[in-house]
Amino acid sequence: MNILVCVSKVPDTTAKIAFKDNNTKFASDGVTYILNPTDEWYALVRAIELKEAAGAGKVTVINVGAGDNDQYLRKALAIGADDAVLIESADDLEPFYVAKEIANYARTNNYDVVVTGKETIDYNSFSVGGMIAEFMDCAFVSQVSKWDMNGNVATLNREVEGGEEVMEVSTPFVLSAQKGMAEQRLPNMKGIMMAKTKPLAKIAAVGGDPLVTIVKFDEPKSKSAVKLFSIDEVEALVKALNEEAKVI
Repeated sequence: MNILVCVSKVPDTTAKIAFKDNNTKFASDGVTYILNPTDEWYALVRAIELKEAAGAGKVTVINVGAGDNDQYLRKALAIGADDAVLIESADDLEPFYVAKEIANYARTNNYDVVVTGKETIDYNSFSVGGMIAEFMDCAFVSQVSKWDMNGNVATLNREVEGGEEVMEVSTPFVLSAQKGMAEQRLPNMKGIMMAKTKPLAKIAAVGGDPLVTIVKFDEPKSKSAVKLFSIDEVEALVKALNEEAKVI
């Protein structure tokens, strides 16, 4: 079984967020980037686990982005992926463009399963996996917390309101992974050294116009100062909740 794992480069969760060019672009200067956690911790690690359990197959990681994104793919290779593909394009691409590029590569190279994290931690759009499946004309299962394989049939679990849903789907299919599917795996020294010699192909994007353009970013309003009341100011507290906070 050949598995294609989609990974994204995202700002570290501790990064200071700011915008430029009249709030139309993210200000990336000085920002530290990481592999998107749901791609790395859940999608990638579980794909590697399944390959290891089967004793056969291949796990490929793929990214659509700038030419220097290979450093993030090298980390995925150090964790245990077999090879990597970088589709060179601009950074900060909208989901439709990314999904179309990945689907084109996956379809051309006959992957059995395409896996994404449930979302990227920067834009939280939850949309790339479903778009890939549509372009590939195959099944899509979102927010999967457990993934097992028996031949070409997968058993997938996901949480739903009030319980858990269990389903079976045959390859090829696309899934998005969430917490519970696997545990974070840190690259060891052997993996880091091996990653330097594993194949990493850089290919040109097919190209096309994005469907969505960003008009403007708005930062959330600053929180107002906390107003404290003493234990004997009950009437003042009730008045503030009613007239200022308007919650009662």
